[in-house]
Amino acid sequence: MGDVSAEHTSRPGIAEGHVASTDRLPPRAVPTRLSFRRSPLALAGAAFFLVAAIPFAFGAPWLWLVYVLPLAFSYWIVRVRTVVDAESVTARRPFSSRRVPWTEISSLRLGKKSRVSAVLTDGTELPLPTVHVRDLPVLAAVSGGRLPDPAQAGAPTPEPPSTPERT
Repeated sequence: MGDVSAEHTSRPGIAEGHVASTDRLPPRAVPTRLSFRRSPLALAGAAFFLVAAIPFAFGAPWLWLVYVLPLAFSYWIVRVRTVVDAESVTARRPFSSRRVPWTEISSLRLGKKSRVSAVLTDGTELPLPTVHVRDLPVLAAVSGGRLPDPAQAGAPTPEPPSTPERT
């Protein structure tokens, strides 16, 4: 490993890469475009279903249509995503896509199962597929300050440790 300054080794574990949320780290470069999507590993499930359906598909005429299910699932995995950049948010669904500039987004609404929707200035909601509550700090960073970072907004300011008085 390279040299680590005394400032970064003041706490045990920082030199080894173990950090806590209160540690001050150098700021990283914020990406200009970010895509929230399903894991490509889910395609393995579709491939497994495709292979497992072989005996069923050849069991009777027209049962080969069972292959439509894993193909549709694969299309859904590849297609559905939310793309965020400095100018806009794009929500892609299986058969539609909607691009909304940041100026039309007034806030975010947190729904059930940690789903996130963008509330537009006209009062309508735009569900952001594959964006979850855990993604909000990254979404705030890519937004260029248009959205507040929830991790920073609710974080209490650390107070210096007090020294006990001697009696």
